[in-house]
This record gives sequence, C-alpha cells and structure tokens, in this order.
Amino acid sequence: MATSKVTAANFDEEVLKSSTPVLVDFWAEWCGPCKMFGPVFEAASEKHPDVVFAKVDTEAEQALAGAAGITSIPTLMAFRDGILLFRQPGALPAPSLEELIGAIKAADMEEIKKEVAAQEAQLGEGE
Repeated sequence: MATSKVTAANFDEEVLKSSTPVLVDFWAEWCGPCKMFGPVFEAASEKHPDVVFAKVDTEAEQALAGAAGITSIPTLMAFRDGILLFRQPGALPAPSLEELIGAIKAADMEEIKKEVAAQEAQLGEGE
C-alpha cells in the first residue's frame, strides 16, 4: 500500500512540512463515492512514488476534517511546500487525477510563493 494514514497528530508533519507534493483524500468507510475513488487513488499512488498520497478518515478525525472545512466527501486536497494548490469535493476519474498530479508537479512554486506573500501583505494592510 502506497498511501499513508494522516491524523490530527501528524497532519503538519506529513502534509504541511513535506517538501514533496502531497495529495490528501478525506473519506469515510460508509461513503459510496469514497469507495469508488479509493482504488483510483491507490493506483495513482503506485504510479507516482515521488508524491505522498495521504488519507484522512473523517469519522476517526472529525476535528481535523472540521478544521479543513470538509463538508462533502470524498474531498481531495493537493499541497506542495505546505501550500494548498487544489481542493475539490467529489471522486475524480483516473485521467483527471493524473492531470492534477502533473499540474501539481509542474507548478512554479517560486511564483506561487510570491503570490501568497503578496496576498498576505494585502491582508495585513487591511487590518
């Protein structure tokens, strides 16, 4: 299994402090679409050893799911260098997941970090 279990205790270390791209699947055992997406997520994890594939069980980690603003499952989030680059509820088909992984890997993080810094500066001015 190439996916890792993420909890509130290890979320920062596994996701936000990772130097590699991280995809996080928020799911629950009872969720039909989650069960359909699970094998797609797992197969992608086998194809991309340079990406961290993490799963958050929203039933076991209700506080983490709440903090992440999860209102619908499955929800997929993609992070790189601790920055949220993608967030979408619903099960992605395999080709869309592959496209997303390619985009996350190709993202110009220096440019994105500049944009984030500019947004934070703007927010700071508004206080």
